[in-house]
Amino acid sequence: MPEFNVDRIRQLLGEINSSLHKLNGYAELSEKEFLLNIDKVDSAKYNLIVAIEGAIDICNHIVARAGGRAPHDHADCFEVLRELKILSDDFVERLKSMAKFRNLLVHLYWKVDDRKVFQILKTDIQDIKEYIKEINKLIVED
Repeated sequence: MPEFNVDRIRQLLGEINSSLHKLNGYAELSEKEFLLNIDKVDSAKYNLIVAIEGAIDICNHIVARAGGRAPHDHADCFEVLRELKILSDDFVERLKSMAKFRNLLVHLYWKVDDRKVFQILKTDIQDIKEYIKEINKLIVED
């Protein structure tokens, strides 16, 4: 088993969890309440970026320490975790979609549909929670 910097991973997990806590609050709102409050929409976008960036940073750390190939981009990092047999096929596809959405938020933010952000809060945020569980299992085994 490769040696991971568990302290660094836990720090990143803390950042992700902090963002998820805020995002969970927004997910409890109705779509109308959410969309009518631009501050909440903006905060949700920012916290999605933080959570996804944290997941990508953890991915890059694990790939580097586990001896995987260098990823071509953020989404490809999760592909390398599949190649290393750390994550399942279906789950990796969802994480790759998450990384691509992060790129949209960061680089093409004017194209982001706020309804899509709300949909992600309601359904896809579970993928980040599942990722945290998988990472915790990995570092506990270390």
